[in-house]
Amino acid sequence: MHLAIHNQAGAVPLAEISVCQNISMSYVDQIFWKLRRAGLVRGTPGPGGGYRLGRAAESISIAEVITLMDSDGSRQRSSSELDQAVWRDLSSRIEAFLSGITIADFAARPEIRAALERQYAGSQWRCDVCGALATRTQPPGMNSPA
Repeated sequence: MHLAIHNQAGAVPLAEISVCQNISMSYVDQIFWKLRRAGLVRGTPGPGGGYRLGRAAESISIAEVITLMDSDGSRQRSSSELDQAVWRDLSSRIEAFLSGITIADFAARPEIRAALERQYAGSQWRCDVCGALATRTQPPGMNSPA
């Protein structure tokens, strides 16, 4: 989600994601290893490098990301046939619901757009969460508040 929100501003360093999302750097590395293998993100090496979405945000469903992150098979097994039937039906409904929501849907929410406009005011912006000062430029189409 962090990449989708900041994708137009350029590559996002993993350290920024770690600090802004309050996730340890080692866990961010694990997450991005899975995301890279699935083609959901692509890296840009060197100074000013980082990660961007590997596909358009409109083509990445929330279900795809959740399924990828849950691919270690750690789901709890049901204890009875009734439990299995209930969970199978529930899982199917949740999957269908989440498949209809994309990363772009969240990034386009008015409250997200308003926060981005505040964040990108001027030539530099400060992350509302961690306070880090970034020099990535304002994304095209963003209106700087007067």
